[in-house]
Amino acid sequence: MHDRAAPFGIWLVDKPAGPTSHDVVAAIKKQLGASVRVGHAGTLDPFATGLLVVLIGKATRLVQFLTTLDKTYRARIRLGATSETGDPEGPITHTDVPMPERTAVLAAVAELPGARRQQVPALAAVKVGGEPLYRRTRRGEAVELPERDIAITEARLVAVDLIDGWIDIEVTCSKGTYIRQLATDLGTALGCGGYCERLRRLAVGSMHVDDAVPPVAVRSTGGIAPRTALAPMDERILDAHTALDVSHGRAIAGDADGPVMLVIDDRLIAIGYPRGDGRLQPRVVLA
Repeated sequence: MHDRAAPFGIWLVDKPAGPTSHDVVAAIKKQLGASVRVGHAGTLDPFATGLLVVLIGKATRLVQFLTTLDKTYRARIRLGATSETGDPEGPITHTDVPMPERTAVLAAVAELPGARRQQVPALAAVKVGGEPLYRRTRRGEAVELPERDIAITEARLVAVDLIDGWIDIEVTCSKGTYIRQLATDLGTALGCGGYCERLRRLAVGSMHVDDAVPPVAVRSTGGIAPRTALAPMDERILDAHTALDVSHGRAIAGDADGPVMLVIDDRLIAIGYPRGDGRLQPRVVLA
């Protein structure tokens, strides 16, 4: 029910190594025009590649629902060394400790799934006292590193070369998980040190990098359907009368356990929230 000519799109972009997520968004904005709103749903570090969900126009209003989705990564962890940043930017220090046995690696990876508290890396962009943590760290300030609750849904060893000194793991995890910190912790658990040498985001929710395009292919309209991006959020199919009410921000009959997609003719027109009185209140109206 939004104007098809108006900018609106959810694009799966395969981010290359090197640029920041902000750089990718800025480049897309430049090619679409300064007046077009462009955003993304989850930052990737500059060295990382893979799935960046890019939002165009009114679709940027859906970012709050997309950033909460679980994410799947493939990471190469270099063993026998540590990195101050937890990634290839370093500085890197070799530990000269023998490689662990394969059985120890398998056991350590098997211990990863579950809920835990994770310490935020010292050179993270998260703000502490209103300023990015990495700036305070680089100034030499003694800052208490914050912790956050995370959950690892799945972790598996997919490749290993203990002669060359690396392992590849795939991890599905909750919002806010630092894979480079996970690599550091795994290296500590194995007693030889480790850091994240390569990182690729494979999936965000049900969206997969296999369906992604390069940044230059993004257009002001198109991409994937909002209903696909937001799956498995519940949805309600509307008739013309209730759809009109929704488009004007009026509550409609219905209930849900959380946010729900309000749909007509296979098109998402709003996100509704339960009010507690048997009605759904549209809060994010796309029509």
